[in-house]
Amino acid sequence: MTKRLLIVDDEERIRELVQACLEDLGGWDTLTAASGEEGLKIAQTEPIAAILLDVSMPDMDGFAVYEQLQANSVTQAIPVILLTAKVQASDRARFAQMGIAGVITKPFEPTSICNEVTKILGWDA
Repeated sequence: MTKRLLIVDDEERIRELVQACLEDLGGWDTLTAASGEEGLKIAQTEPIAAILLDVSMPDMDGFAVYEQLQANSVTQAIPVILLTAKVQASDRARFAQMGIAGVITKPFEPTSICNEVTKILGWDA
């Protein structure tokens, strides 16, 4: 069965780029959400193998979305990879404590994003 990933990012160009890379290069199914709220709804109603989550979004940032995912028994086991432009050493330590699966920094290399996701999640390529 093909893995299905959820991409949550408020920037349409980023969503489209990540979606194209994951589908065309990774062979995975993807769903997209333009907001944290939309992403939470999808995660609760669709079988999702992993979530790529933007940190900086209006209304509800990635951390608030992650907290809600963790608080829900339906979604708490879904691995989350943060997509963010702001990563410092202290952030990485915080992400690890939170249980974030991994971080992909923006700007990312489109051709390697599938390999990064596979490596972070420990999936066989």
